[in-house]
Amino acid sequence: MKYKILDKITSDIMFEVYGKNEKELFSNAAEALFSVICEIKEVKPEDRIEVKVKGKDLKDLLYNWLENLIGLVDIKEMFLSKFIIKEISDKELKAECYGEPLSKKKSGTVVKAVTYYKFDLDKTKQGYKALVSLDI
Repeated sequence: MKYKILDKITSDIMFEVYGKNEKELFSNAAEALFSVICEIKEVKPEDRIEVKVKGKDLKDLLYNWLENLIGLVDIKEMFLSKFIIKEISDKELKAECYGEPLSKKKSGTVVKAVTYYKFDLDKTKQGYKALVSLDI
């Protein structure tokens, strides 16, 4: 399992995301985010965007990664569906993201931001697990 949506209340959506390593966790977190923003399975990976993100630690990096992706929806006017983490450390990430221009028929829920409410990232015996809450 890559992720699961936990709560879907009026103003927030919370999901838990998993990965056997950091690359997989960050890719799966992006996929979970875009499963809320759009009909991700319908979004074709036609156009590529290079993304670089920094953070003070891995948890901060995950937060900044997701915030950056939310911003790309507005800045690039794109829905994204494929996420390849090229390089990752505790403080920096380089990725290639693929998607297509926004379309109303593929729209989902408008996500305003990632929140710090219950936001967490843990290393487990199976790899990594994170809890993410989105303000909608």
